[in-house]
Amino acid sequence: MWPPAAKKSYPDEEMGGGGHRDEQLGSAESGSHVQYTWEEVQKHNRRGDQWLVIDRKVYNVTEWTKRHPGGRRVLGHYAGEDATDAFMAFHPDLRFVRKYMKPLLLGELEPSEPSEDHGKNAALVEDFRALRKQLEAQGVFRTSPLFFILYLGHILLLEALSLALLWTFGNGWSITILITVLLATAQAQAGWLQHDFGHLSVFKNSTWDHVLHKFIIGHLKGASANWWNHRHFQHHAKPNVVTKDPDINMLNILVLGNILPVEYGIKKLKHMPYNHQHQYFFLIGPPLLIPLYFNIHILQTMYMQRDWVDFAWYLSYYARYLTCYVPYYGVLGSFVLMTVVRFLESHWFVWVTQMNHIPMDVDYDKHDDWLSMQLRATCNIEHSAFNDWFSGHLNFQIEHHLFPTMPRHNYSRAAPLVRELCEKYGIEYQVKGLWQSWCDIVRSLKKSGELWLDAYLHK
Repeated sequence: MWPPAAKKSYPDEEMGGGGHRDEQLGSAESGSHVQYTWEEVQKHNRRGDQWLVIDRKVYNVTEWTKRHPGGRRVLGHYAGEDATDAFMAFHPDLRFVRKYMKPLLLGELEPSEPSEDHGKNAALVEDFRALRKQLEAQGVFRTSPLFFILYLGHILLLEALSLALLWTFGNGWSITILITVLLATAQAQAGWLQHDFGHLSVFKNSTWDHVLHKFIIGHLKGASANWWNHRHFQHHAKPNVVTKDPDINMLNILVLGNILPVEYGIKKLKHMPYNHQHQYFFLIGPPLLIPLYFNIHILQTMYMQRDWVDFAWYLSYYARYLTCYVPYYGVLGSFVLMTVVRFLESHWFVWVTQMNHIPMDVDYDKHDDWLSMQLRATCNIEHSAFNDWFSGHLNFQIEHHLFPTMPRHNYSRAAPLVRELCEKYGIEYQVKGLWQSWCDIVRSLKKSGELWLDAYLHK
């Protein structure tokens, strides 16, 4: 939930934008005949020395991490590992990306080496990749333009309706309360929409995804696209993995899962009374994440990274908002209104985004295959018209994590096939009710807090 610092990205690129050459990295021609074992590849898993494998090809990404649009941390999370499924998941145009990988190619795995590292189930991996090809053949990765046009339209309509109410009826208390609800709804729904463009799941040409992403998260929401990208992609790459997923890096506030609370307890770490975290979560989690923490961190990140493009988009939001509302509420009143709107949106955001993850397995990297890793860390919420709209289709969190570039209106088509594959290999595919999922957040926090207290007092 608390994001790390982001690095500047290059929004007009998928995985690169020119791929600088380095003699140390070799070339596609010179490296194609050099062969490596997994033992050799896995030695290069540290910052400053990072190799990874994609489709049995070995790449040295050490220098490229500094320019990778998704941030250096995403590549680092797969250093020394097979990154084939992660690579396919994040890049909708593989042919475009591969041309920038040529300068990074070192060689390939020896013929005697398995394609999978760390003893992964080869049959499961192949079946998952076959499922992806099946879904692609069925057109499940194709976007319905009308869906996103209407979705953006309903957000703009909510914004316009708020101003129309003010212009018609004035700024009385009842109108202000109604406007606050309308604006909070528009902000929450814009949050789900920017998520679609951030994952490059709308346009065939990702350049338009990048442009619309900056417009929605910057101009409509007053945030930073690059900040979001570099934080969110880490979460997708290694969800609920300790030290790799920034969303669970909350030591100063919360302890999550079954492993970390015990470790913290044994080490006598007590930044907060964690045994009461299921109670104080209501005070410092949902109400404060967006209006306080995210706002501070977005500004800090843009300044540190000298990200003036995102800063300009950020300022455009405030210029538009103040122009519209200062005539009715004044400067101070407009900022109070904005804060209340963000306060409401923050509750919406936290409960939706955490219902799929906090109650799930939180552990160190087990180097699982893509399917198993995502299913351990995610669950679905029941499908309904309201749940789909309310959560921005993140109630299909399993399908979203497996196929992040898939347009969200197609998740329901993919879900039965994903469930079938999970049943074949005995992988639990969890589906909960909306209320149950929220209650599970609190239950999980309570259980983790009790584990910490027991370890803190007795070990």
